[in-house]
Amino acid sequence: MDVTMDRRRLLSTAVLGGAGIVGATALGSLAPEAAFAADPVLVEPGAPDPNFAEGRVSKVTGSMLLLTGSDTVLHSIRVTDGTSIWKLRPTTFDNIAIGDGMYVRGLRLPDGTLAADSIWVNIVNLQAHITSVGRNLVHLDHRGQRIVGHVVPGTTAAVYNGTPAISDVSLLRVGKHVQVIGAWHPDTNEIDIATVYAAA
Repeated sequence: MDVTMDRRRLLSTAVLGGAGIVGATALGSLAPEAAFAADPVLVEPGAPDPNFAEGRVSKVTGSMLLLTGSDTVLHSIRVTDGTSIWKLRPTTFDNIAIGDGMYVRGLRLPDGTLAADSIWVNIVNLQAHITSVGRNLVHLDHRGQRIVGHVVPGTTAAVYNGTPAISDVSLLRVGKHVQVIGAWHPDTNEIDIATVYAAA
């Protein structure tokens, strides 16, 4: 069975308003790490992936989003009952705001609109060094840029040496290299931390 084609058929049904739509999380992971995974659709080297878009929200109308990509290309995104949305945690369409940045994976429709399967809002993936640790704060240096990471009780998880994720971030140490996946506060140097990967 071609899982990609089944996902596309379900998403097409969602766009056309079919009943009993399965959430996109049933079609693939909404975990933030999935935003950075390769799309199973084969794309010619150097060609843009037709089923992916990124950018900042410039307009919200009904169930449509207009994104201005980092390359200034405009993307029309259709959100359906089958779209899964992540903004530090699974959330709903009404939590998307103008100015938010996002990655979108879905199905390109004949009119050029991208029907969204999964949306990751304000997602960041940073390689950094810890410069200080405070109560619910981790200060980071990312290529010379200072980043303030907020530990969000009940949401933030730490993975030490590849072990299962835990909520205890007390083993984070100044000077250590970490990978941080989180949600950016637009137009600031602050993020909310979803997962921090570190050596204990």
